[in-house]
Order: sequence, then C-alpha cells, then structure tokens
Amino acid sequence: MKNKNDSALLEKLNLKIPAIAVKFCLEKPACEHYQGDRVAFCMYMKYAQDTGKHFYIEAADDACYGKLSLGMEDLQPVTASGEAGKDFGVFKTQMPNRLLYKDLPMLPKGTIRYVEYAPAISCDFDPDLLFFLTDIEEADIVMRATSYISGDFWESVSTPVMSCTWMYAYPMISKKVNHITTGLYHGLKRRKAYPAGLRMISIPFNKFPEFFRSLEEMDWTLISFREDEESKAELARRMQHWQDMAKEINSHVDLH
Repeated sequence: MKNKNDSALLEKLNLKIPAIAVKFCLEKPACEHYQGDRVAFCMYMKYAQDTGKHFYIEAADDACYGKLSLGMEDLQPVTASGEAGKDFGVFKTQMPNRLLYKDLPMLPKGTIRYVEYAPAISCDFDPDLLFFLTDIEEADIVMRATSYISGDFWESVSTPVMSCTWMYAYPMISKKVNHITTGLYHGLKRRKAYPAGLRMISIPFNKFPEFFRSLEEMDWTLISFREDEESKAELARRMQHWQDMAKEINSHVDLH
C-alpha cells in the first residue's frame, strides 16, 4: 500500500495467503503484461497470490467471462442462452441461467481495458479493491475490521456461477464488502483453484479508511476468547457492571 502504516498492518496480519491489491484501468498500467497460458479470469488472482508478481491482464487473456462483468466484452448469444448452466447441471433448464445475466452487476461498458494485480503490502498504486483469501481465524479479524466502526452488516451475495462478478464488480457497484466460501462455486471448483472452506473477501476502496483504522484500534483477539487470568477478571468485572446497570433501573440482563 502507498500508506506505509496500512502496509505494516497487513504485514502484521501475517496471512497464509497474501492479500492482493486490484485496480481496474482504462489506461495501460506501468507494469508487465501477464506472460503465461491463457486461463480463466479467476485464475489470475491465484497467479498473483502464488507468485507475488505485479502485472496486468486484458480482455484477450481471459478464457472465461470475468471480462463480461467488468464491461470489457459484450454478452455473446450462446453464453446468454444459459445452455452452459444446463449442460453443467447447475440449473435444470436454460432459463434460470439465462435470466441470471439480466441481473448480474456489471461495470460500465468500455471503461475498463486492463486489470492490475499486485501484493497489497508492496503495491505502489491506489487499489480499487483488496482481495483476501483466508481461513476462518484470519477471516474473523478481517471481517470484524470492516464493521468495527460502522456496524455494517456482513452480507454475502452470490450465485452458483459467475462468482467473479460478485467478488470484483459487485463490491465496486454496491460499495459493500462481499465474502464467499470456496468449494461452492462452479468455475472455481471445476478448475480446482482452492481447497474448499476458505473465505474469499473483497473490500472496496471506500471501506479502506475504516478497515485500516479498525485494524489499528480493535482487539484482534476478543476478550471473551482470551485464556489469561487478567482478561477473565476484566470480563467478569464488565459483565457484573451490566447487572448493576440493570438493577439500578429495575430491569434485568440475560447476557452471561
């Protein structure tokens, strides 16, 4: 991150899989073009995580339809027909898949020509989103940091296909954090991108100030889950205070 304090906080997280910064560009980024086999859009994130490289892709590099949700290509008739969803067995008939394309979030056509990736800790640009792939313990910290100040709901929005739309376009359009679980989505699962049960978390640009301030200020391990005697005593004191507050106003509190 350009902000060194933000980079330090990401480093402190010590994630097993590094967070990736993503930027959607009209102009060609000042980094290398991806060099390798043409793969599906979702696999470029894995490439960024595995290699730690700073690179960009364009529509021609995508062997699937992540480019569709980014407004980089028109929806083609066979794809739009929903035949693939039926043939894969994801949907009973073509129509549910066909109608899906009517409601998918898509960024304005023609405004994105390149997608730039870099490790979030060391990226030298202002990203549009931060992408995390975490286990549950890591996700607990990352997700709490998105709502510690604002109280935002933890909403997960997705469909069984086109998970890339929900992790890249949707957070931009809604300006909301989105999170999904690996192993549930057809394209990612078919390509064996990740083990099942990991949390994918996309944080859009507008949430960065709260996210990093929360990481700096909040307890990463909540007092309820600490085993040291000092923390247990402090929690007991706080809980007794609830009872005292309730008694003073002739009420009760059933939090134990």
